Amino acid sequence: MRIVSGRWKGKALAAPTGDSTRPTSDRARQAVFNILEHAPWSPGVNGAKVLDLFAGTGALGLEALSRGAAHCLFVDTDPAARAALASNIEICSAQGITRVWKRDATDLGVMPATANGPFDLVFLDPPYSKGYDLAALKGLAQGWLHSESLVVLERGRGEPALVAAGYDVLDSRTYGAAEVIFLTLSEVRA
Repeated sequence: MRIVSGRWKGKALAAPTGDSTRPTSDRARQAVFNILEHAPWSPGVNGAKVLDLFAGTGALGLEALSRGAAHCLFVDTDPAARAALASNIEICSAQGITRVWKRDATDLGVMPATANGPFDLVFLDPPYSKGYDLAALKGLAQGWLHSESLVVLERGRGEPALVAAGYDVLDSRTYGAAEVIFLTLSEVRA
């Protein structure tokens, strides 16, 4: 697994052993960032404040930083994932533009001022088929996002259709076993 493009292009990233972390493939990551950089509805990556939930290795957030994002907050509860993430931040010399929080992404609560949000771009890559995506989306809507925020959700291909109250689907794509859905807050909130 490597950084695909940008200032850290080609940097190899560490991943924890075992099945606890499922990194997004380089090919899928490249496709997602092509969409983020070229879709007419996307604000782009350059200068973005990024939140990487269920961060794992941090590949998505680090890819965004490599492509010009301003800052990334990584959130994960797994100790092995956070250790790999810390190593990857060091590999990319990204200590000054990153933070790592041990926090439950399904129960974010009110966003503290120290989070440096609201966020422009959120990567949400929870374990497949556990319902964590809906809980995290609900939490994000509690002040972690602004009206132009973009959420990139990765879930298992073949999972039931996503029905996320308060969000509009802009696009969705499939890459192997993954479905990637691009969401934004609905203009009319219930």
